[in-house]
Amino acid sequence: MTWLTQDAYDALQSELADREGPQRAEITARISFAREEGDLKENGGYHAAREEQGKNEARIRVLKHLLENAHVGVPDSADDEVSHGKVVTVRIVALDEELTFLLGSREEASTASVEVYSPTSPLGGAVLGRRVGETVTYTLANGKDMNVEIVAVTPYVA
Repeated sequence: MTWLTQDAYDALQSELADREGPQRAEITARISFAREEGDLKENGGYHAAREEQGKNEARIRVLKHLLENAHVGVPDSADDEVSHGKVVTVRIVALDEELTFLLGSREEASTASVEVYSPTSPLGGAVLGRRVGETVTYTLANGKDMNVEIVAVTPYVA
């Protein structure tokens, strides 16, 4: 299940409308123009436009699926509990440094005013469902463990 803020949902809807409308029409026009040039076997413009068409149609399918199955807003959770759509501040124990991020899907990154970490990332998964004051351990890409203390959890405001 994917949780999206209203801003991210609206941005994805806008992208879908653009891809289904103006972008699709422009690609179709380029394909038609390239066909008129003749020999399609060695027509680089035709093949490039067809490849772009395939990528555009694939993105349209992804967007439709995402929008049809997305939950807009944030799940019910306690004020101090880490959940999708909340801004989390953690203290990296070994470095005594703080890191603040929005726990959300990668689709949020284009509209968010703060760095976004996915709930499926090592850090995002480690803090999901935890509460302020808890210390959790997660494994870094290099195989080492990192301890972080959850310092603050607040609702995301765009």
